[in-house]
Amino acid sequence: MTRPALLDALGPAGPFRSRRRTPVTDVTGRTVAELCLVPPMFVGRAANALRRAEPMTQDAVVSAISTAGKSFSTDAIGGITAEEHALRVARVSGLPIGVVRAATRNVAAAAANVYRDVQQARPVTAVTEWRDPLTRTGRAVWCRRGDVLGVLAAGNHPAVHTGWLQALALGYRVALRPSQREPFTPYRLVTALRGAGLGTDRLVLLPTDHDTAREILRNADLGLVYGSAQVVEAHARDSRVLPQGPGRSKVLLTAEVDWREYVDVIVESVSSEAGTACTNATAVLVEGDPGPLAEALADRLSKLPALPPEDEHAALPVQSMTRARALQAYVQGRSTGIPWLGVQDMLVDLGDGSAALRPLIHQLDAPDPGQLGAEMPFPCVWVAPWSRRDGIEPLRDTLVLTAITRDDDLVDDLVAEPTIRSIHLGPRPTHTSVPEMPHDGFLAEFLMRTKGVIR
Repeated sequence: MTRPALLDALGPAGPFRSRRRTPVTDVTGRTVAELCLVPPMFVGRAANALRRAEPMTQDAVVSAISTAGKSFSTDAIGGITAEEHALRVARVSGLPIGVVRAATRNVAAAAANVYRDVQQARPVTAVTEWRDPLTRTGRAVWCRRGDVLGVLAAGNHPAVHTGWLQALALGYRVALRPSQREPFTPYRLVTALRGAGLGTDRLVLLPTDHDTAREILRNADLGLVYGSAQVVEAHARDSRVLPQGPGRSKVLLTAEVDWREYVDVIVESVSSEAGTACTNATAVLVEGDPGPLAEALADRLSKLPALPPEDEHAALPVQSMTRARALQAYVQGRSTGIPWLGVQDMLVDLGDGSAALRPLIHQLDAPDPGQLGAEMPFPCVWVAPWSRRDGIEPLRDTLVLTAITRDDDLVDDLVAEPTIRSIHLGPRPTHTSVPEMPHDGFLAEFLMRTKGVIR
């Protein structure tokens, strides 16, 4: 029997092996690793070391990030090949292995283009340092808001680890708390960055329990926190913390378009990334009768195969049977309307203690914002009627809105609505992404500020 892997904390003095550990289990409930947890005192000492970090030029940091991204996606790190890593992540997260491989490529691409990506947010008249000749006549200088960023990462998708790479490129030192559910991606990425020349005093991996996680934020200048709606609410009034919560992404089709031409776009919006990303659509609003569209979606989504996550054809997320049944019970309590794909059929027993999560589609009588905002970690979509009388209210609090409409006045209203953070017009899936278009603002908008300098 293979012994569980032991994942150390990665502190400023190197690997740290603590006596307190927590198991990392795969989708069958089998322990595949033990994650060392650091105590609060270790967090404070690590933060102090980050503040005393040896200087590195931005060119050196960016070069190390680029090198590490390539290594992360192709090399054996700590004796684990890229394919072995993908298999481990798939087995513990329940994501299809194809999704994990694509996320690995996305991390490598983000690392290769990190300098370009952070510059997207810089004001066009701002310069990057006070020595720039333009400051002789007065200019804005783009400056960090602090020195240390604390990151409480999520484990639902490996791509969440692209963001804090930008903080490193901007000169921040990063204290990263990995998810206990899926710590393999951050452990591999931090190891790759250190191997590429990034100092151990610029990036630390600090696995902690939930109480000690607060110490990371307390010792940092700024924080990036991933979590539920409750987590977002807890940090909503703290200007030092940027919470990243549920996406509640949506698709809107108005009466002048024929929805039958856009079924592919809607299916992709709901089911890409196995339905686990914040950019997956969880609501579809139709001006008119939503029944025929709900039926068409049910026909398409019901054909997604229920397979173990390591299968090349897997398309749905997998969880342990215990977790899957708890999620089924939770969804059962929230389900209303007509079940085109219902809760009773959402679990597929894979015979090894795990279950694949099949799509759910419920048709609502009205665009109730509370029901439309119920986001699940698998393909789950609420289809509802919408009319001009309903207005913007059902579309608020949306990360990405794909609006398939020819009504420019409506588009004006959607763009003006501050709680809709990204708008895709026409047949563009909700997960569409390009470097010049942030899906929730540029991270550097939070990390940086402009300071007037004249000399």
